[in-house]
Amino acid sequence: MSKKINVFWFRRDLRLDDNVGFYEALKGEHPVLPIFIFDSEILDELPEDDARVTFIFNTLQKMRQTLQDEQDSSIAMYHGKPIDIYKNLVKDHDIDTVFTNHDYEPYARERDKEIKEFLENNDIEFKTYKDQVIFEKSEVVKQDGDPYVVYTPYMKTWKEKFKEFDLKIYYTNDYLENLVENTRLPNLSLSDIGFKKSSQEIKDYEVTPTLIQEYEDKRNFPAKEATSRLGPHLRFGTVSIRKMIKKAIAEKNEIFWQELIWREFFMQVLWHNPKTKDESFKSKYDRIEWRNNEDEFEKWKNGKTGYPLVDAGMRQLNESGFMHNRVRMLVGSFLCKHLLIDWRWGEAYFAEKLHDYEMASNVGNWQWVAGSGVDAAPYFRIFNPTTQIDKFDKDKKYIKKWVEEYETEDYPEKMVDHKEARERCLKTYKSALN
Repeated sequence: MSKKINVFWFRRDLRLDDNVGFYEALKGEHPVLPIFIFDSEILDELPEDDARVTFIFNTLQKMRQTLQDEQDSSIAMYHGKPIDIYKNLVKDHDIDTVFTNHDYEPYARERDKEIKEFLENNDIEFKTYKDQVIFEKSEVVKQDGDPYVVYTPYMKTWKEKFKEFDLKIYYTNDYLENLVENTRLPNLSLSDIGFKKSSQEIKDYEVTPTLIQEYEDKRNFPAKEATSRLGPHLRFGTVSIRKMIKKAIAEKNEIFWQELIWREFFMQVLWHNPKTKDESFKSKYDRIEWRNNEDEFEKWKNGKTGYPLVDAGMRQLNESGFMHNRVRMLVGSFLCKHLLIDWRWGEAYFAEKLHDYEMASNVGNWQWVAGSGVDAAPYFRIFNPTTQIDKFDKDKKYIKKWVEEYETEDYPEKMVDHKEARERCLKTYKSALN
């Protein structure tokens, strides 16, 4: 009879240290087989040179190499539907327990439910842990148990609750000898999963004391390299949220800390309202009669609107997979309010392009600019894309970096007049909401 093992399933937690589920698996009584599944249900929707897939693949190869060099172990790599992979694993191994960390997105919840039922029918436990957030689900709610839909009171309650929180770091190094000894576990190449190396690169994050201290003063100016680039690393778990919170606390910087709390706010909104990935949080906003002009959508996507700050943002996104947060609000507002194109179109485009795409934050922010989400600005607040330049890029450094033909005759005319677009937007929204 083969020896019993436990399985640890890496997902949005691509690191060996300070990983709660991995730590708990390693402390168990059976050797641990680490696995990663390139989920065909997700991958089939992506372009073949997707930078995020290259990033995940390269990260996993480094993790495999570390385990091979230091522990005579590795990570088993699979490609397909998770349920099919588990059916084969159960045939090939005597598994006691599958360990993993929570994933809160609607697809992930359905997937995990199916796998849990399958494993339990085979007398295998499925244990999941909180790892990618400090507080989850209903841990920060109003006194009556209802979830928060406004950020500021959520943030205040989060901070109060945090005073009692044990900010423990889960050091796995003490237990790595409990991995299965096998350096030849199944591996894959990018081409095996239908992908090729991306020309775009996901940058390393930079969270220095200086960056944290200057964050509040510099974060709104897209020409300055003053953002942490933490987004993709939190998204894929190459960095631990507990270590990042520790850094923010050490520097006593409330604004940087609060950005991390925003992420958890949107995660709990999506957890309590999974329908918001497709439907407006405020349902009456689904009555808006969007124009959804496809030619105008193409101009917006390609950064050819005739509004320089909007165009710079879209070109930065297309070329680099990143867009400055301040500019994200402007391009989102422009799409929904100036062009009257459904926020779901913009959300889907960002999902395809953004390296740091995270459903909860992306849906939350798109619904915010459309006016349909939690804690949203009133619908009649419409950013003026020209005066935004004076506020955030008055030297036009950011614009000139991304829009080479700016101030030449090759630069396109404005596709809409701001005043007329604003009036059209107000009229359309008003007729839908009243």
